[in-house]
Formats: sequence, C-alpha cells, structure tokens
Amino acid sequence: MSVPVESPAEQASPPPSPPRGARTTEPHGRRWNGIGWGFLVKLAILGVINAFGLMGIFAAAQAQSWLICGAAVVLLLAADIIYFTKRALPLKYLLPGLAFLLIFQVFIFGYTAYIAFTNYGAGHVGSQEQAVQAALSQGERRVEGSPTFPLAIVEQNGTLGFAIVEDGQIKAGSAESPLQTVGPASGTGAPTEVPGWNVVPRNDIIGDQTLQQEVVALRVPVSDDPNAGSVRTNDGTSGSIYRSTLEWDAAAQTITDTANGTVYRATDRGNFASEDGTTLPTGWTVHVGFDNFLRLFTDSSMIQPLAMVTAWTFAWALLSVIVPFAMGLVLAIIYNDERVRGRKFLRTLFILPYAFPAFMSALLFRGMFNAEFGVINDFFFGGAQIDWLGDPWLARFAVLFVNVWLTYPYYFLVCTGAIQALPSDALEAASIDGAGRFRQLRSIILPLVLVATAPLLISSFAFSFNNFTIIYMFNDGGPAIPGAPYALGATDILISAIWDISGVNGGKADYGLASALSILVFIVVGLISALAFRQTKKLEEYQ
Repeated sequence: MSVPVESPAEQASPPPSPPRGARTTEPHGRRWNGIGWGFLVKLAILGVINAFGLMGIFAAAQAQSWLICGAAVVLLLAADIIYFTKRALPLKYLLPGLAFLLIFQVFIFGYTAYIAFTNYGAGHVGSQEQAVQAALSQGERRVEGSPTFPLAIVEQNGTLGFAIVEDGQIKAGSAESPLQTVGPASGTGAPTEVPGWNVVPRNDIIGDQTLQQEVVALRVPVSDDPNAGSVRTNDGTSGSIYRSTLEWDAAAQTITDTANGTVYRATDRGNFASEDGTTLPTGWTVHVGFDNFLRLFTDSSMIQPLAMVTAWTFAWALLSVIVPFAMGLVLAIIYNDERVRGRKFLRTLFILPYAFPAFMSALLFRGMFNAEFGVINDFFFGGAQIDWLGDPWLARFAVLFVNVWLTYPYYFLVCTGAIQALPSDALEAASIDGAGRFRQLRSIILPLVLVATAPLLISSFAFSFNNFTIIYMFNDGGPAIPGAPYALGATDILISAIWDISGVNGGKADYGLASALSILVFIVVGLISALAFRQTKKLEEYQ
C-alpha cells in the first residue's frame, strides 16, 4: 500500500485562513470569534470593579458623604479610562497601588487631621438636628388626653418603625421620618398589612430581647414639627403620644424647658447652654480651630500626666532599641566565633522568642509577673509579694524586660549577618597592630556594623515609639496615674494614651483631642527619623 507524499511546495504552503467571523481554534483557545480571551477577562474584571465602584458611589451619596462620593467617582473614571485605552501603560500597573495609597494612607491621615480641628467625641457626634431630637426625647411626658391606639411594629430596609390607624387611614413612620399616610385601613385594630413596609411578627419580638429594647426605645415623630411629640410604646402592641417638656425654637436657636422656664441657647461650641452655664448633655460637631492642640499644653489636669507619658515614651523607645541591640551584638560576636561548639543549635534557641507571637508573650509574662501566684516571685524571690504590676517603676521595668526579651533575637540575626560580612583583613591587621578585643569592637566592628544596621535601628525606634501591642496586652498602661484624666497610666506611651483618650477602651470619647495628639506624634517621629537618617550618612566615612 503506497502513501501519497506531499511535494516540498505543498509542505511549505500555509493552510487556508478561515472566513472572516468564523470560529477559530488557535493554540490554548486564545481567540473565539475574533475576540481575544484576554480582552474578555479584562472586561469581566472591569465589570466587577465598576459594580463595586458604583455600589460605593451610591452608598456614599445615600449617606450624603459628598467628598467620598466625589473621590469614588474620580477613581472609577480613572480606572475605566486607563484600562480601556492603550495609552498610559505604566498607569495600568500603578493605579491599584496609588488607589490603595490614597484610601488607606492619604485619606486616613487627612481625615484624622480634619477631626483634630473639631470637637468630635462623646456628646458631639452628630448634627444640630440630631442634638435637638435627642434633647427633646429627654423628659418626655404623655400628652394629656392622648388616646391609646393599637400599633404594629414595621420594618423598611432594616429600619424599624410604627404603623397606626387614625381616621380610617394607615400611618407609618420611623425615627427619621414622621408618620405619613400610606393607605386606607381595613379595620380599627393594629394594621396587619402596611403598604411599603414589612410587618414584624409578634413572635419575633417576643423571642428577641435586643429587638424588644429597640422597640421600647423607638420614638416616631407625629409630624415634621419636633414640638408636636412622638409615638412611644411600652409593650409593642399599643402606643400613645408623648411630648417633651423642652420646646425647640428654630428661629431663635433656643430650647426652652417649660417646666422651669430655663432657656438653653445654641453656642459656637456645639452645645445648648443656659445663662448660668448649664448645658444639655447632647451637642453636635463643630470646628474648634486649634483648641484641641492648645488643650494639650494649657489644660492643668492634663499637663502633668501627659508630660509623664511623653517622658516615658522617649525612654521606652530608646531603651527598647539600645538594650536589645547591645545584647544582640554581644551574642552575635560570641556565637560567630568558630571555637564555640554547637553554634547552630544555640543560635536556634536564641531566636525562639522572635518566632513567638508578641501578644501571647505579653499575656504569658503578665501572669508570670503576678504578685500573688506569678512564677517570677515564686522561683526567683522566694515567694515574696513583689507588686510588679502595681508599682509604677516596677511595672515599667517589667514591660521593658518583656520587650527586650521579644526583640533582642531580631538584632542578634541582623548583627550576625553584618559581622559575617566584615572584612577579615581589617580585623587581622588590627590584631597585628596590638589592638585588643574591646578596641576592635569600638573602632572597627561597631562602626561598620552601624553602617549596615543604622537604618534598621531608626525604623525600630519609630516602631517602639508606637508599640501599642506590648503596652496594652501586658498591663493596659497601668498602674493608673492618680488624678489623671482619661485613665492614663504609668506605663502608657503616647499611642496608648491616644487609645485611652479616644474612648475605644470604654472611657469618655474625645476623638478631636486624640486626633490632635496623633498629629503631634506623627510630626515628632517624622522629625526624629529625618534627623537620624541624615546623621547615618556620617557613618559611611568608616567604610
């Protein structure tokens, strides 16, 4: 049986191209009907990005955060223009990083700076309208002659509200929107169906204690006039109209207590104050200029505690770098000597603290330093009742000891690498010239090691300056400084003091003051780091 053989011309001729628009079968399926798979993947990714971008834009617009909304629109348009065009190729790779930089760095820093110039904090977290509503909800009394009418608990887009029947019409509303007519009623009892709202079943309310508390605390205004009162319920089945003894005059910007005639006027400090200086508990957010920065230096109740915290912060940052670096350098020199046996095993043991989670180490040492049953007192001090966590200086020593134990392995590794990179001929020449071990360390080893490790030491100083984890987990900044505001403690550093002032830990929140202190800490760390980096250039002369 003979097999036909193609001629060389036939072998060299390319296969005929398919008709235009026909399906092709290129290697790996890279094209389909003339459309590249890469284009389809890019289109799908951009579709997802646009979906999330539009969702963020609509959410910001709904919350009336116009600055965030505008920034989201600009970023979305930039992404579409950059990735749908063939120009600006470098921006295709830079845009994601730039976007995250703007969102997580520039925006956060700018927003922190904005808060630093406001009175944002406990009692000043909303607008003036919200402050008025909160004030009027205090001291409420049931309106005389107000009937008790059946009501239903309703829900709309996650917002609870009330629905009642009045004059044959169903009226529904929430805390943010007054009662409005939504349709005709089919009876005189509590409505079972409310147009535009979902009726919450009675059994769901009975079985959910949190929901019960929300229902009892709910106030639904009767009308747009805040002085007209609001509907309240105590059992979730019936309600009445309650009215506050306080009356709001929008034109005069005053709230009058009808029970005693006291008039509270709106001030530029974001609160309502009477002539004798009494203020209502709820205020609103306003710009206060540099008041928060001035309070840090002029408030008599804060000057001494903050000065103690600042001094300890600098001491903590310096000792947290110098002591473990010295330990790491000495251990690196010792265990770099070839005469030491088992060097690899011993080096592994020395770096174990560095591999252990810092917050777990802080918690373990907190128990070990306990005055009553801690192993430190039992094993090393014969069971003496040494109050490591209650005495200010002992607590500082203990937390510093924990931090040194956690950080010296890092410097041990760094210094080991730097020492192994030193020129051996320089050390040999120094030894021939009669230089001893200490002289070699002071004149050769230390300067050359600092050339390689100085940037790391500077970054470690900045990290220690803001090392919140150890301070918080070990002793929560305690023991407390007597008479200090915001629960400041003897081992608090500036970053943990900011935590206390912000009220996140359960105290009185003062976000404006905390933001102002954050700005100052950022400036201090930035200046120290910049000056230190300039000084490190002088170390290069030793090379």
